[in-house]
Amino acid sequence: MRRGGLALKLYENSLAIAFLTLFALSWVLHALTGAREYSNEQLAHGGRPVGPLEYVHHAQFWFESLQNWQSEFMAVFAIAVLTIGLRQRGSPESKPVHAPHRATGSG
Repeated sequence: MRRGGLALKLYENSLAIAFLTLFALSWVLHALTGAREYSNEQLAHGGRPVGPLEYVHHAQFWFESLQNWQSEFMAVFAIAVLTIGLRQRGSPESKPVHAPHRATGSG
């Protein structure tokens, strides 16, 4: 991290990047798997299948998203685990990102 540049910028924002990536991944996976399940239900009742983009505009997608307790538990787990090793520039809980270990008290 001493060289700076892109590597330092990515590391300085690694916590935000990790959380945004996890959020986007969970949202996309929910759209894909939810559309498949919803389409199966629609076909069983004489309806037509829907694609993931169409499913995202459907009330069922948002109902499931807002009622999904597992995602809440995953978020708490991710916060607890990821904040141990990753840093966010400007966070009061974080050591200075570019500081060497000898300057921060971390052996």
